[in-house]
Order: sequence, then structure tokens, then C-alpha cells
Amino acid sequence: MKLKRINPELSVGAPERQHIRVAILDLYNNEPNEGMRCIQQLLNSYPLQQHQSLSFKVYDVRFRYEVPDMNYDIYISTGGPGSPLEEPGSQWEQLFFQWADELLYFNKTNENKKHAFFICHSFQLLCRHLELGEICKRNSTAFGIFPIHMNEFGKQEKVFAGLADPFYAVDSRDWQLVKPDHDKLKKAGSKILAIEKERPHVPFERAIMAIRFTNEIIGTQFHPEADPEGMKHYMLRQDKKDIIIRHHGADKYEEMLQHLNDPDTINLTQNIVFPNFLRIAIENIRFSSDKQPAKVTLPR
Repeated sequence: MKLKRINPELSVGAPERQHIRVAILDLYNNEPNEGMRCIQQLLNSYPLQQHQSLSFKVYDVRFRYEVPDMNYDIYISTGGPGSPLEEPGSQWEQLFFQWADELLYFNKTNENKKHAFFICHSFQLLCRHLELGEICKRNSTAFGIFPIHMNEFGKQEKVFAGLADPFYAVDSRDWQLVKPDHDKLKKAGSKILAIEKERPHVPFERAIMAIRFTNEIIGTQFHPEADPEGMKHYMLRQDKKDIIIRHHGADKYEEMLQHLNDPDTINLTQNIVFPNFLRIAIENIRFSSDKQPAKVTLPR
């Protein structure tokens, strides 16, 4: 008797095919970077279920004035060079804020929510746009691998599940979010999750390093996508080495290089934060066989 092969996708009880669409908002302004490589590598290596597939498209926000519509399941907005205050009212910034407003409004008015992750420069821009605190220039450049301290909300955050307190992450910025407006945070339903390392020897306020903006939207001022390979590439550059030694000393520089080989530092952060975010987002997507571009009309 000849056995009949059964297509598992057509068998009774088999899950429907699910295609996950991701939009990457590139804020690197056409400058060379490791962040895009890391994000795309994380998406390409994410362990999908057998009935799932994933594709992504990159939108060049600052250099080509591109932003996605609401016809994606997941959005990732990158870090980038320069000041988050230097181009107010520019064409790309207006487009970026309009997209952010559409995303927030869509989630308020639709059951099928869109999930989003804002990194560093994007995080600072969104906080400025929502007036959640003060964006200001740091007293000195932050560059290297540093401990990030979670508060009680951070310890309950599912995206951070599996991290120690503190955990280690790549920090690369000249700007920061400080002096949070707790009334606006509360009104928006947003929660601070983490702050930078304590520096008792300097009289500066600690920067906010992560916020859960809404149930679907999270952002970090550090770089959870960074991997040891990319960080080593930067840290061996003479200009980056000089920054670390100038502000933290040669011993700290050597310690950071050692962190690159430690599986419990940035490697752990990279393997936990984005995969957790993607898993939670994918679990909450309501897939439809007929995905049409979602047109969002913001209230006047």
C-alpha cells in the first residue's frame, strides 16, 4: 500500500501561514554604522516557528525623507549621529513625528496593535516630541560598555526578562534625557525602566536609559542591538579609544575590552532584549490574510 504524503500546512489543525512585516526607520543619515548590520542580523537570525516568515524594509528617514505607513506589524527606529535638537522643524523631523503620532493614534483606535522599539537618537527624539523630560548635552561623551540599573518597573519588564541588575550595554551618545516630567509620563501611561550608572563623584543627574512608552512601544537610550564584533570595531579606533581613556582612564578601557569576551555583558543583552521584544510583538500580532495599507487620519 502506497502511503499518501500529507502537507502539514493543509492538515487539520495546522496553523495558518503567518508573515511578519517589519519596518526599520534608519536615522543614521547615510553615515557608516554598525547598528543597521546588528538590527538586520537579529531579524535574520530570529527563530521563527515553522509556519512563520519575516521580511523587513529599511526607510531612510533623514537622508531620503522616507517613513513607513501603518501596514507593518513591527517598527524599529534606529540610533543616529548628531544632536536630537539641531534640526527642529526640518522636513525629515516633521515626517518622523507625524509617523510617530500616527503610530500612537493607530494603537489607541485599533485592536490589532503595532509594536515599536526606539533606540538612542530615536528615543531622544520621541521623548522630546512627547515632552517627557529635558534633552540636554552631556558634560562629556558617553562611549563604551557601562552598567544599566533597572528600577522596580524595569525588573518587571518582560523585554528585560533574563537580565541581571545591573546589566551591561553599549552606550554611545553626547546627549541625554534627564529631569523626567512625571505628570506627563503618568498621563501617557509611560514608565521609566532604567537609569544610567550612579556617579557619586560628579554632581550630575543620572540619565534615563529606558522607557516603556505604552504597552506596545518601548525605547532605550543605550544600544541593545550592539554585538561584540561591532563594538570591538569601534573601540579599536584611535578616536574612540582616546575618548574612553580621557574620561575613564586606561584601566577602564582595558576592562571594556575584556567585557567584549564576557558572555554575561553586551552579548547577553543583545541575546535577550531584542529577541524578547520580537517574541512579545509576534505573539500579539493578529494576522490577517488580507493586509491592506492602513490609512490613519489624525484628529484635528
